[in-house]
Amino acid sequence: MKRRHAAAVVAAWAAGPGWWSAAAAAPAAPGQAVAWPEVTLLDGSRFGPAQAQGRALVVVFWSTTCPFCRRHNEHVQKLHRAAAGQRLTVLGVARERDAAAVRRHAAEHGYTFPITLDHVPLAAALSARRIIPLTVTVDRGGRLLQVIPGEMFETDVLELLQLADKEVRT
Repeated sequence: MKRRHAAAVVAAWAAGPGWWSAAAAAPAAPGQAVAWPEVTLLDGSRFGPAQAQGRALVVVFWSTTCPFCRRHNEHVQKLHRAAAGQRLTVLGVARERDAAAVRRHAAEHGYTFPITLDHVPLAAALSARRIIPLTVTVDRGGRLLQVIPGEMFETDVLELLQLADKEVRT
């Protein structure tokens, strides 16, 4: 019985991010509009299409147990501070289920960027890649720009601030 359950879980995981719904759409490809889902942030507020409209987005998938994510998120936090007052939003997507543990981790490491645990709908909208950290950029017009796997250098993360002023294609 346990083996069958484990096999079913592994098969579902291998099927990709759309396994939970036959009607799930594929993630946006670069240049395509993102079907932005409504997600709940750790503070209980909602973030969805209305909050994303007209803003460039840097979305970072990460985990509290990932040492690469910890270093990467130090740079992401600097980007978040630099983006204050700009047309750029940084959103962290923790891969954990325990909100209290993520809140503690964020507080311990000084993360003030918004964080959600709703990684499933965001992965479905943005990228099927399972690597962490994973940085996804969306332009102010709501189109996917890049999916960047792995840890980035500080200068590369801070260069993403330019997205706030990048002209929107129509």
